[in-house]
This record gives sequence, structure tokens and C-alpha cells, in this order.
Amino acid sequence: MKGKKLSTVSSVFIAVAAFLIFASIFLPWWKMEFWAPQYPEGLNIIVYPDKLEGDIDNINALNHYIGMKRFSEENFPELQFLTYLIGGLAILVLLAAIIRKKAFLYGVIGLFAVAGAVGVWDLRRWLVDFGTNLDPMAPITMEPFVPPIVGENTIANFITYSSLQTGSYLVVLAFILLLIPLWKDRKR
Repeated sequence: MKGKKLSTVSSVFIAVAAFLIFASIFLPWWKMEFWAPQYPEGLNIIVYPDKLEGDIDNINALNHYIGMKRFSEENFPELQFLTYLIGGLAILVLLAAIIRKKAFLYGVIGLFAVAGAVGVWDLRRWLVDFGTNLDPMAPITMEPFVPPIVGENTIANFITYSSLQTGSYLVVLAFILLLIPLWKDRKR
């Protein structure tokens, strides 16, 4: 059993990862910005793990014309429980730092990877749903579209830009910090 424990330094890396995951709860994770000639200052939607911020009312008023569903916290049930899932992940990562067992860390990394893949899939699913389920009776008829998770897109006379935000970057950094002990302690 002696060779299966992680070093104290690795434990510190893992504890820092737990802190970053917890801190991400309070920061934005994703943002979509909209620019058009009539909105040179731009409009935006900012997504936190538990809420939406930005120019939601203005965007909803514009989206009405193309028959898109309204953006609201009620339309995204994930916002009701996502902070608990993220907090639970932070606790599991902190436990990995305390327990210091490679097998436990492997399990946490696997869970983290699956949770991340499900999160990306869920965001993509919502983008597809909002962009392709347009009301055919809307004042303006548009071809269905799917905005990218990250990157630029043109929708009518709007240019949109989607990007990850600070919370997402902290979670990616936390994941990297979880991998470092596996490399660092590979011969332990």
C-alpha cells in the first residue's frame, strides 16, 4: 500500500483545485455577445451556474421577431441545482487531497471528465433547441441556426460571439491541477 499514496505537494495541488472549483460557483461561465448596426454598444447574455445576467429583456424582445423562446432562468432548470453539483465536486476534490490515494483521485478525475462532457453537451443541446425550434408564425421567417459554444456567428444582421468566462477557465485550471499529481507522483 505504501506506493499508492500521493505526496504532500500533490495534495496541495489537489486542494487548490478544490478551491478553484468552489470559487467558480460565484463567477460567470459563459457569455454570448450580440452586435448589430442598431446596437453598436452590443448586447449580451452572461451565464452563471445559478442565474442569467445581461441584456436579457432586450434580447428576448428581439428574439420574439424570429420566433425564438424567451431566455429566462425558468427555462433552464439546471440553474436550480448546478451550484450544488459544482459544490459537491469541490468537496470530492478536497477529499482527494485529504485521502491522498491515487485510486480515489482517478475516480474523481473520471467523474470530473464525465461531468464536463455532460455540461458541454447540455449547453450545446440548449443552443440547438433555441436556434432550431423557431415559431413558424413569427413576424420574421428565418432558417434555423445553431450558435457555436465558442466563436463567432452571423444571424440576420447580428454578429454574435460566444466565449467561455472566468468560471469555466477556473474549472479547466482545476482539472489540470488534478492531473499534475498523477505525473508528479507516477513512480510513488
